[in-house]
Amino acid sequence: MGPKVSSLTVPAPVSRPPPVEPAGTRPELDIGALYRAHERTVLRWAMRLGGPGIDAEDVVQDVFLIARRRLRSFDGTGKITTWLYRTTERLVQAARRKQRMRRWFSRAPAAQIASMGQPALGPGESLQRDRDIAEVYRVLDRLPERERRLMILFELEGLSTQDIGELTRTAVGTVRVRLFRARARFVEEHRQLFQVPGSNKANP
Repeated sequence: MGPKVSSLTVPAPVSRPPPVEPAGTRPELDIGALYRAHERTVLRWAMRLGGPGIDAEDVVQDVFLIARRRLRSFDGTGKITTWLYRTTERLVQAARRKQRMRRWFSRAPAAQIASMGQPALGPGESLQRDRDIAEVYRVLDRLPERERRLMILFELEGLSTQDIGELTRTAVGTVRVRLFRARARFVEEHRQLFQVPGSNKANP
């Protein structure tokens, strides 16, 4: 039986001070206020999009450094959360290209990631949770990138299709179709990776 994707939890983010603004920064852009309002959300996106081995706090810092440089060009025609999400998404993609899955679990064990800020579990519960996390991300990493992000936003982040449509600038109907395909592919990939021995009647 496969893991419950929606059961994964993300550790409580550790607050960091906002990026230091250089002298001469325009007062109309309050990067500190922006950071305080959205830092936890950006960290959550980075952790879930990147998986157990991503350096999510570095991604957060980079997102707000980019915001400090470029946000004055934001025209206000969309939500600031959409701009932040798309910036986070691009940075996570770049980080994942540098740090492939085989290094994630060797350099940053899932147990360390999963246990931060969470209630203490018994050895058996902790081991099972770590296995579930690793198993889910093994399957997610077999999906096309667009479907992988969609599954994370819907199943792990708990966003509605309407919310996903706003974040990704995609029609809600299109999101629903893509989500249906992504979930079907996830189930198939999970079956291929973790097929229960003896479940295939074609094999003796």
